[in-house]
Amino acid sequence: MKISNIVQNYISERVLPIWCIFLLDIFMVAISVVMACLLRYDFTTVFSSDSILGKAILWILPVNMIFFKVFHTYANVIRFSSFVDIMHIFVSLTISHLILVIASIVCEVAFDYEFLPISVLLISYVFSFAALSGVRVLIKVIYEYFSFDGKHGTNVFIFGTREYGVDIAKSIRSKSHYKYRLKGFISSDPAFIDKVIMGVKVYPFDNELINILEEKNINAVIVTPYNMDKLKDTSFTEQLLSRNIKIMVLPNLSEWNKNTSSIVQLKELQIEDLLQRDPIQIDMQKIASHLEGKRVMITGAAGSIGSEIVRQVASFNPYNLVLIDQAETPLHDIRLELQSRWMEIEAETIVADISNATRMEQIFALYRPQYVFHAAAYKHVPMMEDNASEAIQNNVKGTRILADLAVKYQTEKFVMISTDKAVNPSNVMGCSKRICEIYVQSLAKKLEHDGNKTTQFITTRFGNVLGSNGSVIPLFRKQIEQGGPVTVTHPEIIRYFMTIPEACRLVLEAGSMGSGGEIYIFDMGKPVKILDLAKQMISLSGRNDIQIKFTGLRHGEKLYEVLLNDKEHTKPTYNDKIMIADVREYDYGEVKKKIEELEEVSTTYDQMKIVEKMKELVPEYVSKNSIFEKLDHK
Repeated sequence: MKISNIVQNYISERVLPIWCIFLLDIFMVAISVVMACLLRYDFTTVFSSDSILGKAILWILPVNMIFFKVFHTYANVIRFSSFVDIMHIFVSLTISHLILVIASIVCEVAFDYEFLPISVLLISYVFSFAALSGVRVLIKVIYEYFSFDGKHGTNVFIFGTREYGVDIAKSIRSKSHYKYRLKGFISSDPAFIDKVIMGVKVYPFDNELINILEEKNINAVIVTPYNMDKLKDTSFTEQLLSRNIKIMVLPNLSEWNKNTSSIVQLKELQIEDLLQRDPIQIDMQKIASHLEGKRVMITGAAGSIGSEIVRQVASFNPYNLVLIDQAETPLHDIRLELQSRWMEIEAETIVADISNATRMEQIFALYRPQYVFHAAAYKHVPMMEDNASEAIQNNVKGTRILADLAVKYQTEKFVMISTDKAVNPSNVMGCSKRICEIYVQSLAKKLEHDGNKTTQFITTRFGNVLGSNGSVIPLFRKQIEQGGPVTVTHPEIIRYFMTIPEACRLVLEAGSMGSGGEIYIFDMGKPVKILDLAKQMISLSGRNDIQIKFTGLRHGEKLYEVLLNDKEHTKPTYNDKIMIADVREYDYGEVKKKIEELEEVSTTYDQMKIVEKMKELVPEYVSKNSIFEKLDHK
């Protein structure tokens, strides 16, 4: 076994007892006192019988021992010493020597007695601090030198020179087991260019940067959140990936965990990171005031949106949570997560079907929720195109049952999650959600007309969410892992995208600002071309052998989605990312009658009759790439 391995194993597995560190510190102070006396006096005088050395050791050591005990300077693991530990030593030595200096001055002025020479105290102070801090730094450097595996280490540059960049650099230096070796910083700020931070140079973000990275054999670039936009707006990402240089990123600033080391939060760049827009500012205090101490029900709690709403609501300290879903295993996973992260919150996980009126009434009667987030729905367009009866039974009937129960049991707010596919619907799924919107909004208007202000109904409408179950990104990722091809339905198809946490935060804020009957739409940013998305994901994978195959539009699918139809307008809110749709209003009595007829037809499982009834209720529903197009011609 190599000497370096022996040293590494020894210092990695053993920790000095605190009494050993304490004795070591006292020994170094004693040596410092001797050195101070030697510098102040000559050798013969120091070791004579009337020397000041004995008195100096007799007073300086006990006083320092007291303050070492007070500040616990010996309690740290030396190889993990930090600036805080050095500060404790500095403060301890400063106070102890300052007391001795004051005592010496008082003795000389008041009693004409030479206690200890101030020069000896000052020299001893300097030597003691240098010795105690120097030994800790030396042991730390030796540990890092022997514990770092140079052959398998990763040479990294950090893109960012401000708070987050320096924090990552410190983590790299203090956590050598992660095998990162800091080789430089990248900055677009002229004030930092060619400066040195933590012993490495800062390089400009320009056309020569790629060549510098290759020359220095850089394996990865760590990008701070402030510099993510530069990855989206330039070809820098493609240039790095084409040279097999990994891109490591931190979570979005809104998801940054200050209590966790930055290096622990690092992950490889994902397509979601490139598509994220500027962080959306949310009035968290207002949301907290609405949810804290409340009984909250969440349907579809095991789904992508529902489960994230669970996490975010849990952070606002509700009185209890009632989580409903038909999917047993994912619901069980959410249950375990709650028990792990929010064990103080009372949470009921219920496997149930929202279209079962008897079961839902039992749940409402037992838990009497004050807030309902309705995220349960069948959402896959091709699946619902082939199962129109189930779209009505689950989406429409389930929503009607929940909304009616919310009124009966005096729920304060009912927030329904809709979709951009409900605007000018071209498929069964989108139309079913539009019918849900119509029912909820007409019910809200009826309550307002009747003077019933107990229950407020809020609808939120947004586009695709990145990484949700069954969405295009997990599909592309799986296809790439399998070696392709990546299937895109049409070269011109575009979609709006939003991250799951971002969408859920907007849902919570819309719920807090709504007064009843509104349909809120979210600023989804710029639409994304699915073909470009596929190309980016292939590029991120580092593979150049993946082909893209066009399969043609699926049943009910259109090239683009909109959040408002042609007759609709929007009104602003205090959050410029959230708008209110000014939509056509419906009479509740008429809507309820037609929906009940639709639900009755759905039990016949006659697809044509069901869709025909849907088109009567939603005249703007025009089928695309579907067998139901013949109904539009009729």
